[in-house]
Amino acid sequence: MDTRMVELINLSKAKFGLSNYYLHRHSFYRNVDIFNKTNYILSMEWFPNDVTEQVDEDTNPDGTAFIEINVNSCKFESAIFVMGKTYAEDGITFANSDTNDIIKWIEQETGLIYRRQFQLHKEAEGELQFKECIEGVAVSPSGFIDIKFNQEGKLTSFSVHGQFPSKELVREETYNLSLNMVEHLEKEQLKMVEFPSHEQKKIFPVYAVEEIYVKNDGMTTIPFEFITDVRSYLKIDKTFYWDEPIDETFERKEIRWIEDITAEQAFSCEPSPDSFPITKLEQDKCMTIVKNLLRQEYPNDSGKWMLKTLNREKGYIHAILRANYQDNRVFQRKLMIMIDASSFEVVNYMDNKLMFEIYDQFQEPDKVTISKEEAFAKLKDLFELKPYYVYDFEQKQYVMCGKIDCHYGVNAANGEVIALDDL
Repeated sequence: MDTRMVELINLSKAKFGLSNYYLHRHSFYRNVDIFNKTNYILSMEWFPNDVTEQVDEDTNPDGTAFIEINVNSCKFESAIFVMGKTYAEDGITFANSDTNDIIKWIEQETGLIYRRQFQLHKEAEGELQFKECIEGVAVSPSGFIDIKFNQEGKLTSFSVHGQFPSKELVREETYNLSLNMVEHLEKEQLKMVEFPSHEQKKIFPVYAVEEIYVKNDGMTTIPFEFITDVRSYLKIDKTFYWDEPIDETFERKEIRWIEDITAEQAFSCEPSPDSFPITKLEQDKCMTIVKNLLRQEYPNDSGKWMLKTLNREKGYIHAILRANYQDNRVFQRKLMIMIDASSFEVVNYMDNKLMFEIYDQFQEPDKVTISKEEAFAKLKDLFELKPYYVYDFEQKQYVMCGKIDCHYGVNAANGEVIALDDL
């Protein structure tokens, strides 16, 4: 076994008090963050000593410890004990489950500073949730830190997700936006949306706000949908047209989700192929392949699909398409095509059409009687504008923005103001 790996394994055993455990299995995996940096993670499964064999391959014994450590930084990303049960001796214990002690421990483990890089989000019995921030301002896409502990104050779960950027990646600004400055965008973001209610088996027509980030200038915007996904993507926006379909049957192939990562790759921080840019030649090949699949599987849909983005993931190139015609449903028609990055063959594709077929059984929405202007007048005082540092993929830095949102909508059939969480 690689001596560097042994050091990380021993560090994990000592840190979390795993003297009553043995290492059942371990492996490396890697991911690429929004800064296009490759991170290598050593993942370990520690079984309690009295467990000599795994009864079910798909489940782990209660008390099993899952530990993940970042090979690059030697910082722990997670430590989770199955079913909240721990046999750890001299592990992590918080006396009296004191919140301040937990915050100090997080600062020590992560190198992050409370209220400058993370802040308390939710508190429940035996659990604390923190969200990423920059000098107390919310961040998007947001990271989080989750801590769980039992009645004795023993750690049962710890996980860190997110970027938590250095100062060099943040364009610090004084927030100067107000609702008056963005009123022109408020009305623009108010959309007619059809919400399905699974409880009532009915579709409701509702005027609701489509969230958006507006930069500090009050004019430039960043779409909300591009910030919810932390992967780097290449924007395409190309609609496909054809005259002739392809009369062949497509055969789906199995997707290989797990990469075989060696210790040498991990400790040398070898860049993942997912971090490489998609070249112009690769773009052209992907567009030809996507078009051919559409001609084959959607022969009557010429002009109906737009290729929005391309992105790499685990040796594949994912092509994300959206239907050019979108109705008012809250969920929109989407297609993801998975292309082998080596052979440039379509391996598989996913269509969310089945989700829409469920709603065909629902009662149709009532007739719309309220105009957008009337709905806007009812919601105007309920709009929210909150400061956020948002990662701008074009500028490759975090910029100050305001998030336009509203937790209420207007029933377009009767004019009633309703909480969107109730739908």
